[in-house]
Amino acid sequence: MKINETDIPDVLLVEPEVYGDSRGFFFESYNEREWLKHTGLQTRFVQDNHSRSVQNVLRGIHYQIQKPQGKLVRVVAGEVFDVAVDLRRKSPTFGRWVGECLSAENKKSLWVPEGFGHAFLVLSDMAEFLYRTTDFYAPEYERCIRWDDPELDINWPLAGDPLLSGKDSKGISFKNAEYYP
Repeated sequence: MKINETDIPDVLLVEPEVYGDSRGFFFESYNEREWLKHTGLQTRFVQDNHSRSVQNVLRGIHYQIQKPQGKLVRVVAGEVFDVAVDLRRKSPTFGRWVGECLSAENKKSLWVPEGFGHAFLVLSDMAEFLYRTTDFYAPEYERCIRWDDPELDINWPLAGDPLLSGKDSKGISFKNAEYYP
């Protein structure tokens, strides 16, 4: 496992060691001992989620204001542009975002810690997205910031309009959002 810091040091890009030959491949997508050794984070995951979306679906920017979730995310089919937005008021990177392409081909994962908003855009015809969370889904605390907020100015690799859920189309502006301390 190789861990790379992003432009926001708390958001980590994880590259697994992949063993492949003419029969296919094998890799550990998560190993608690290796995770602790390489990140120093004692992370407890309590829920695994799996979504499937078609091209141009944009999900997010989601977060839970109470019961915040850290997320270890990866793609098992297709490709997405994955985004983490720092919503920690006291952070030196508050209001900044990082984006990474995750795909079934590159097998990379992204660690999005508690205190961040999360979103992704499907770049391929279809994508299947897996994420492990550090706390359970709590819809009463879920919040959504507009994907196209001008203050965040996320550079989405999008031609045309994204496909949004009703919830995502009603996201609020960054300046009116609730933040973490």
